[in-house]
Amino acid sequence: MPVKVKICGLTNRIDAQIALEAGADFLGFILYAKSPRYIAPSQVAELLAELALPPHVQSVGVFVNTPIDDVLTILAETGLHLAQLHGDEPVTALAQLKGRGFKAVRPVDAAAAQQANIFTSYPQASAPQLMLDAYHPTAYGGTGHHADWSLAAGVVQTTPRLLLAGGLRAENVQDAIATVAPWGVDVASGVESAPGRKDHAQIRAFVANARRTP
Repeated sequence: MPVKVKICGLTNRIDAQIALEAGADFLGFILYAKSPRYIAPSQVAELLAELALPPHVQSVGVFVNTPIDDVLTILAETGLHLAQLHGDEPVTALAQLKGRGFKAVRPVDAAAAQQANIFTSYPQASAPQLMLDAYHPTAYGGTGHHADWSLAAGVVQTTPRLLLAGGLRAENVQDAIATVAPWGVDVASGVESAPGRKDHAQIRAFVANARRTP
Protein backbone atom coordinates (compact mmCIF):
# COMPACT_ATOMS: atom_id res chain seq x y z
CA MET A 1 0.00 0.00 0.00
CA PRO A 2 1.20 3.56 -0.61
CA VAL A 3 2.79 5.29 2.35
CA LYS A 4 0.33 7.50 4.20
CA VAL A 5 1.16 11.20 4.43
CA LYS A 6 0.21 13.64 7.18
CA ILE A 7 0.73 17.36 6.67
CA CYS A 8 0.74 18.92 10.14
CA GLY A 9 0.78 22.39 11.63
CA LEU A 10 -1.84 23.75 9.23
CA THR A 11 -3.25 27.14 10.21
CA ASN A 12 -5.24 28.36 7.20
CA ARG A 13 -7.57 27.14 4.47
CA ILE A 14 -5.26 27.75 1.51
CA ASP A 15 -2.44 25.64 2.94
CA ALA A 16 -4.90 22.90 3.90
CA GLN A 17 -6.42 22.92 0.42
CA ILE A 18 -3.00 22.57 -1.18
CA ALA A 19 -2.24 19.62 1.12
CA LEU A 20 -5.51 18.00 0.05
CA GLU A 21 -4.85 18.58 -3.64
CA ALA A 22 -1.32 17.18 -3.25
CA GLY A 23 -2.77 13.94 -1.90
CA ALA A 24 -2.34 14.10 1.87
CA ASP A 25 -4.19 11.42 3.86
CA PHE A 26 -4.19 13.31 7.17
CA LEU A 27 -4.39 17.03 7.91
CA GLY A 28 -2.98 18.04 11.29
CA PHE A 29 -3.98 21.04 13.41
CA ILE A 30 -2.03 21.94 16.55
CA LEU A 31 -4.22 22.80 19.52
CA TYR A 32 -1.35 23.57 21.87
CA ALA A 33 -1.25 27.27 22.70
CA LYS A 34 2.54 27.40 23.16
CA SER A 35 3.18 26.20 19.62
CA PRO A 36 3.98 28.74 16.88
CA ARG A 37 1.58 26.65 14.75
CA TYR A 38 -1.32 26.96 17.19
CA ILE A 39 -4.82 27.24 15.79
CA ALA A 40 -7.89 27.82 17.96
CA PRO A 41 -10.65 25.20 18.03
CA SER A 42 -13.16 27.67 16.59
CA GLN A 43 -10.86 28.28 13.62
CA VAL A 44 -10.44 24.54 13.09
CA ALA A 45 -14.21 24.08 13.05
CA GLU A 46 -14.63 26.86 10.49
CA LEU A 47 -11.81 25.56 8.32
CA LEU A 48 -13.08 21.96 8.29
CA ALA A 49 -16.57 23.14 7.41
CA GLU A 50 -15.15 25.02 4.42
CA LEU A 51 -12.95 22.15 3.25
CA ALA A 52 -15.56 19.35 3.33
CA LEU A 53 -12.93 16.61 3.46
CA PRO A 54 -13.39 13.56 1.24
CA PRO A 55 -14.07 10.29 3.11
CA HIS A 56 -10.52 8.97 2.75
CA VAL A 57 -8.92 12.01 4.41
CA GLN A 58 -8.90 12.37 8.19
CA SER A 59 -8.36 15.48 10.28
CA VAL A 60 -6.15 15.26 13.36
CA GLY A 61 -6.02 17.55 16.37
CA VAL A 62 -2.66 17.63 18.14
CA PHE A 63 -2.94 17.98 21.91
CA VAL A 64 -0.30 18.32 24.61
CA ASN A 65 -1.33 17.29 28.14
CA THR A 66 -4.90 18.46 27.59
CA PRO A 67 -7.46 16.88 29.93
CA ILE A 68 -9.20 14.12 28.02
CA ASP A 69 -12.67 15.50 28.74
CA ASP A 70 -11.55 18.70 27.01
CA VAL A 71 -10.11 16.71 24.10
CA LEU A 72 -13.43 14.93 23.63
CA THR A 73 -15.30 18.23 23.74
CA ILE A 74 -13.01 19.78 21.12
CA LEU A 75 -13.34 16.75 18.85
CA ALA A 76 -17.13 17.06 19.04
CA GLU A 77 -17.21 20.83 18.53
CA THR A 78 -14.71 20.99 15.66
CA GLY A 79 -15.50 17.84 13.70
CA LEU A 80 -11.93 16.56 14.02
CA HIS A 81 -11.67 12.82 13.39
CA LEU A 82 -8.69 11.95 15.59
CA ALA A 83 -6.67 13.21 18.53
CA GLN A 84 -2.89 12.94 18.54
CA LEU A 85 -1.64 13.02 22.13
CA HIS A 86 1.81 14.58 21.92
CA GLY A 87 2.60 15.23 25.58
CA ASP A 88 3.13 13.07 28.64
CA GLU A 89 -0.31 11.48 28.64
CA PRO A 90 -0.76 8.04 30.26
CA VAL A 91 -2.06 5.04 28.36
CA THR A 92 -5.40 5.40 30.17
CA ALA A 93 -5.98 8.64 28.24
CA LEU A 94 -6.04 6.71 24.98
CA ALA A 95 -8.53 4.21 26.35
CA GLN A 96 -10.90 7.09 27.13
CA LEU A 97 -10.80 8.21 23.51
CA LYS A 98 -12.30 4.89 22.40
CA GLY A 99 -10.39 4.48 19.17
CA ARG A 100 -10.24 8.15 18.21
CA GLY A 101 -6.72 8.80 19.44
CA PHE A 102 -3.10 7.77 19.06
CA LYS A 103 0.04 8.59 21.00
CA ALA A 104 3.19 10.37 19.85
CA VAL A 105 6.41 9.29 21.56
CA ARG A 106 9.88 10.82 21.56
CA PRO A 107 12.13 7.97 22.71
CA VAL A 108 15.59 8.84 23.92
CA ASP A 109 16.97 5.33 23.45
CA ALA A 110 16.09 1.77 22.44
CA ALA A 111 14.70 0.90 25.86
CA ALA A 112 12.27 3.81 25.73
CA ALA A 113 11.29 2.90 22.17
CA GLN A 114 10.48 -0.67 23.21
CA GLN A 115 8.22 0.59 26.01
CA ALA A 116 6.13 2.53 23.49
CA ASN A 117 4.15 -0.58 22.55
CA ILE A 118 1.90 -0.04 25.58
CA PHE A 119 0.21 2.70 23.53
CA THR A 120 -0.46 0.75 20.33
CA SER A 121 -3.70 -1.14 21.05
CA TYR A 122 -6.24 1.67 20.99
CA PRO A 123 -6.62 3.44 17.60
CA GLN A 124 -9.14 2.54 14.95
CA ALA A 125 -7.83 0.50 12.02
CA SER A 126 -7.55 3.50 9.68
CA ALA A 127 -5.43 5.51 12.14
CA PRO A 128 -1.78 5.24 13.13
CA GLN A 129 -1.02 2.96 16.06
CA LEU A 130 1.78 5.25 17.14
CA MET A 131 3.79 8.27 16.05
CA LEU A 132 7.54 8.34 16.58
CA ASP A 133 9.06 11.83 16.72
CA ALA A 134 12.51 13.17 17.46
CA TYR A 135 13.65 13.29 21.06
CA HIS A 136 14.00 16.74 22.60
CA PRO A 137 14.44 17.38 26.32
CA THR A 138 12.00 20.30 26.49
CA ALA A 139 10.02 20.63 23.24
CA TYR A 140 6.97 18.56 22.33
CA GLY A 141 7.63 18.42 18.59
CA GLY A 142 7.91 20.71 15.59
CA THR A 143 11.62 21.21 16.26
CA GLY A 144 12.85 20.05 12.86
CA HIS A 145 15.25 17.67 14.61
CA HIS A 146 15.70 14.25 13.04
CA ALA A 147 14.15 11.23 14.66
CA ASP A 148 16.41 8.22 15.19
CA TRP A 149 15.59 6.07 12.16
CA SER A 150 17.28 3.01 13.63
CA LEU A 151 15.00 3.18 16.68
CA ALA A 152 12.01 3.67 14.40
CA ALA A 153 12.95 0.66 12.27
CA GLY A 154 12.95 -1.45 15.42
CA VAL A 155 9.53 -0.17 16.52
CA VAL A 156 8.03 -0.99 13.10
CA GLN A 157 8.71 -4.66 13.75
CA THR A 158 6.00 -4.72 16.43
CA THR A 159 3.96 -1.68 15.36
CA PRO A 160 3.04 -1.97 11.67
CA ARG A 161 1.04 1.27 11.54
CA LEU A 162 3.88 3.55 12.63
CA LEU A 163 3.78 7.22 11.66
CA LEU A 164 7.31 8.59 11.37
CA ALA A 165 7.96 12.26 12.13
CA GLY A 166 10.95 14.40 12.99
CA GLY A 167 13.08 16.35 10.55
CA LEU A 168 11.47 14.98 7.39
CA ARG A 169 11.62 16.99 4.17
CA ALA A 170 11.04 16.35 0.50
CA GLU A 171 14.77 15.74 0.11
CA ASN A 172 15.06 12.97 2.71
CA VAL A 173 11.64 11.34 2.91
CA GLN A 174 12.54 8.63 0.38
CA ASP A 175 15.61 7.66 2.42
CA ALA A 176 13.52 7.63 5.60
CA ILE A 177 10.94 5.32 4.06
CA ALA A 178 13.60 3.01 2.65
CA THR A 179 15.32 2.80 6.05
CA VAL A 180 12.34 2.56 8.39
CA ALA A 181 9.50 1.20 6.22
CA PRO A 182 6.87 3.17 8.16
CA TRP A 183 3.13 3.00 7.52
CA GLY A 184 3.10 6.77 7.18
CA VAL A 185 5.19 9.93 7.37
CA ASP A 186 4.43 13.24 9.05
CA VAL A 187 5.82 16.67 8.23
CA ALA A 188 5.31 20.16 9.64
CA SER A 189 8.39 22.41 9.67
CA GLY A 190 9.91 20.57 6.69
CA VAL A 191 7.36 22.09 4.31
CA GLU A 192 7.19 25.60 5.76
CA SER A 193 8.28 29.03 4.63
CA ALA A 194 7.74 30.21 8.23
CA PRO A 195 6.17 28.59 11.32
CA GLY A 196 2.51 28.00 10.51
CA ARG A 197 2.90 29.04 6.87
CA LYS A 198 3.44 26.32 4.29
CA ASP A 199 5.55 26.34 1.16
CA HIS A 200 3.17 24.92 -1.42
CA ALA A 201 5.88 23.61 -3.72
CA GLN A 202 7.46 21.79 -0.79
CA ILE A 203 4.12 20.20 0.16
CA ARG A 204 3.68 18.88 -3.36
CA ALA A 205 7.26 17.63 -3.53
CA PHE A 206 7.03 15.93 -0.15
CA VAL A 207 3.87 14.01 -1.03
CA ALA A 208 5.16 13.08 -4.48
CA ASN A 209 8.47 11.82 -3.10
CA ALA A 210 6.80 9.84 -0.32
CA ARG A 211 4.56 8.12 -2.88
CA ARG A 212 7.40 7.53 -5.33
CA THR A 213 9.30 5.31 -2.90
CA PRO A 214 8.69 1.59 -3.55
